[in-house]
Amino acid sequence: MAGKKSATQDDIYGQSAGVIGTLAIVFGGLAALKDALGLSWAATVLLTVGVLVGLGYLAWRIRVAVERLRARGGQPAAVAAPQTPVQEPDAPEEDEDVEHVPVEWELTAALAAAGAIGKDQIIRADEATVTEIKTGVGVSHDFLVPKGRTYEDVEKRLSAVAGAFHLSRMHAKLEPSRDNERRVKLLLLREPPFTHEFPAPTRQEIQAFPGVPLGHEVTGELAGVPTFEKASLLVGGMTQVGKTTFVNALITCLLIAYGEFELYLLDGKFCGLTKFEKIATRYESSDDPAVFESMLDELNGRSDSRYGQIKNAIRERKAPPKFKPVFLIVDEAADFFAHDESREGKEQARRIAAKARSLVSKSLESQINTVLMSQRPAHNAIPVMVRDQFMYRLCLYVASSGTAKVVLGDTYFETVAPINPALLNPEIKGQGVLFATGRSRLIRGFNFSDEFIWGVVDEVHARRQSVLEKEIPDSPVKQAIVLMRSKGVEFMPSADLALALGITETRPVARGKALSALLGVAPGKDDGGVVRGYRLADLMAAANATR
Repeated sequence: MAGKKSATQDDIYGQSAGVIGTLAIVFGGLAALKDALGLSWAATVLLTVGVLVGLGYLAWRIRVAVERLRARGGQPAAVAAPQTPVQEPDAPEEDEDVEHVPVEWELTAALAAAGAIGKDQIIRADEATVTEIKTGVGVSHDFLVPKGRTYEDVEKRLSAVAGAFHLSRMHAKLEPSRDNERRVKLLLLREPPFTHEFPAPTRQEIQAFPGVPLGHEVTGELAGVPTFEKASLLVGGMTQVGKTTFVNALITCLLIAYGEFELYLLDGKFCGLTKFEKIATRYESSDDPAVFESMLDELNGRSDSRYGQIKNAIRERKAPPKFKPVFLIVDEAADFFAHDESREGKEQARRIAAKARSLVSKSLESQINTVLMSQRPAHNAIPVMVRDQFMYRLCLYVASSGTAKVVLGDTYFETVAPINPALLNPEIKGQGVLFATGRSRLIRGFNFSDEFIWGVVDEVHARRQSVLEKEIPDSPVKQAIVLMRSKGVEFMPSADLALALGITETRPVARGKALSALLGVAPGKDDGGVVRGYRLADLMAAANATR
């Protein structure tokens, strides 16, 4: 301790002597400068101080500039990276034998700038590959993020990552890996998505898809959902953005890929779903809320009946029965939840909302699925208690983020890597944000030709007729169907049909009641709304429902 104290005192004495010597030299220099310039002491001191301060500032600027140049040339997180890493001049000798680590500079710079990796972390070139997409729309980067980071770090900052590549969020798509949490597959498009339309899929491609295809991915591959079992779909978007075309394609894909099912169609546009009328169990072209309510009553009744069968099977320790899937598809659904501000109108709207919620939420176990579409996705267009029941949601172009929340959910923009539908190009019809199983993807619905859809519908219709002829039991309904087919008519007046079925009653009212009781089907009117009778489609639906 004494030795350390003595050494410290010697240092102090030496520094003091140095300071005294420096002051003596400074004063000597000032005196010489004063005599040479003929200035006063005050002027000489001020001039000297000013010159020294200026030189010090200049030296500081030069040092900062040099350090910035060195940082840009040697740090991996910089925006512009050199071809060869800069070697630190003061690196210890033992570092010279360390193996050189190859760096993927473009990815490193972008991810670091976006905050997906740390400023001191890198993407290794030997752990990254770049692949050209087959359709030529862009390139795919497959890489590992540094240890301590995962796929989610990139996903959460996907918008910032796209911006670091001078692209928009719409140009970027991310896929997780099934074998490594650090592996990231990042797709970057060269052009805005769906700039060029992809060809509609063939029947073979639809049948080979593992689930139900809904449209194309931005890469041209088919995109969809794994199943519609125990799931329903809500579709929203502004007018003329492709909703009806989308749902026509959806029904077509269901007919090809989903097997046998029943269709209940409520066409609020009056002609948007007409292509499928001949194969629908029930088709209504109306904007009357009472019609919607009657369909809800019918399907809720079928749901209750099916649940009764499930309960009986459980009580008897049998396997639950297999039901034929049912799809209720409603175009312009918002119109059916509206009211005229009258007390009766408000009460009707309340009933419809409650029945719709019950159908969507409670009928999934009984294989009854609902698809609602609305071109007015305002906050009150479809009641919240109905909207919240949908597992799958598709939002086409809307004018604002607030409107998008109406379709995708109030907390949608708090989910991982959300896509804002307000940024879509409204000129590209049918593209939208599909939010399913907690993740978002950008798709564009198929645009099938009318000839393709008609061919699918006719094929299904012919197949169902053939099956019905073999499977439905002999009954008055079957006799009426055979009679109408033999005559090649779609509608037959009650008087003619009653006579053909052996009803001899001549009084119109009594004859009509007897015929209705015999068939178990309610009569309707012809296209002119005058003659009462029966439609072949209604009789077919009744026969199909009894199978």
